[in-house]
Amino acid sequence: MTAQQTRGSSPPGPVMVDIEGTSLTDHERARLNDSLVGGVILFARNFDHREQLTALCDAIHAERDEPLLIAVDHEGGRVQRFRTDGFSEIPAMSVFGELWAEDSLAAMRLATETGFVLGAELRSCGVDLSFTPVLDLDYGVSKVIGNRSFHRDPRVVTILARALIQGLMLADMAACGKHFPGHGAVEADSHHEIPIDQRSFEEIMQEDAAPYAWLGDMVLPSVMPAHVIYPKVDPHPAGFSRHWIQKVLRQDLGYDGVVFSDDLTMEGATVAGDILARADAALKAGCDMVLVCNRPDLADDLLARLQFEHSPESIQRIRRLMPQKRARGWDALQADERYQYARRLQSQIVSG
Repeated sequence: MTAQQTRGSSPPGPVMVDIEGTSLTDHERARLNDSLVGGVILFARNFDHREQLTALCDAIHAERDEPLLIAVDHEGGRVQRFRTDGFSEIPAMSVFGELWAEDSLAAMRLATETGFVLGAELRSCGVDLSFTPVLDLDYGVSKVIGNRSFHRDPRVVTILARALIQGLMLADMAACGKHFPGHGAVEADSHHEIPIDQRSFEEIMQEDAAPYAWLGDMVLPSVMPAHVIYPKVDPHPAGFSRHWIQKVLRQDLGYDGVVFSDDLTMEGATVAGDILARADAALKAGCDMVLVCNRPDLADDLLARLQFEHSPESIQRIRRLMPQKRARGWDALQADERYQYARRLQSQIVSG
């Protein structure tokens, strides 16, 4: 059969996978055409230079009649996957929180321009979504959050996050807030440990979860729950919890955006069992899409065994994350006055 004949024609599925290198292998092409797959997450290993990245994104999009969602963790600071060949250096979000104390309006303005630069550069290479911004509060204790957080005050976090999201929107890129309801108050890193937050439901909702309530899905079209257990609320990590996702997020906060699981290969997800049990728990809890990263063997195992009917509501939510218009190429972006202006301002905060 030809590539055209084997190309997938199904709507986006509930699983986001990754790839191992800078181009697609035949096995990866087959995986991307599995009807359970709905997206691809990229990492630094998938980037050599801009032309290669653009070709890779084009190839991923071409695999399905309805293109797969291409995402990346590209927040700034230490979490920025593409750093060379013209990509701007994006500061850690704490920089805007520090500036807020001196000049709040300048902090908001620079957050917006940074969001625009971040989104426009990714879009010009074919990336659809960045898993940003981090909405966790900076309690000064978390190993994994740290300067990824804007601020300790949830009101400041919300305002600066909204400013950054405005910039992303100007670049035709959706946002993803993480890690609901909050990862900042626990020391353990859920990549390697199982964090436990002993605070009360009331404290979490008044502090950590407040930005999600204030932003809502019209501003923040996707959310990623934390692999954190809040035992005074629910015995399951938030990403596997019907209470946190369906009761608190969907019902109480009225949230109707996409809910992504965090990576199911992280240590914080192992409490649910093997990869099938983890995916099943996340999807039944209310996640629209689950991530399986850095373990292609587990991705293949999950796709071979998962029995799940994606709801029309989840499919429509995922579709709303896709960019609404074709992005400009890199050269056209560099010549754009709006981008030049934003990059000049954004570079000022990087150079300090």
